[in-house]
Amino acid sequence: MSESPDRPLLRVVRGNPSDAEVAALTAVVAAAAASPPPRPAARRTSWWADRASALRRPLHPGEGAWRASALPR
Repeated sequence: MSESPDRPLLRVVRGNPSDAEVAALTAVVAAAAASPPPRPAARRTSWWADRASALRRPLHPGEGAWRASALPR
């Protein structure tokens, strides 16, 4: 893609910005163009697919331990 060197990259359509405002806008546009695209969010594992729930919890001997072994935490 070849662009004409006479054609400006940015053009002010309305208002009269100062040189500092144009420089700030140019810096923001250049930084946005140089940054990598955002990564998609990692998918969370559902409770149904979580294999950790299939693992047995440690047994603690003592009074009432047999009853507590079957109760969910």
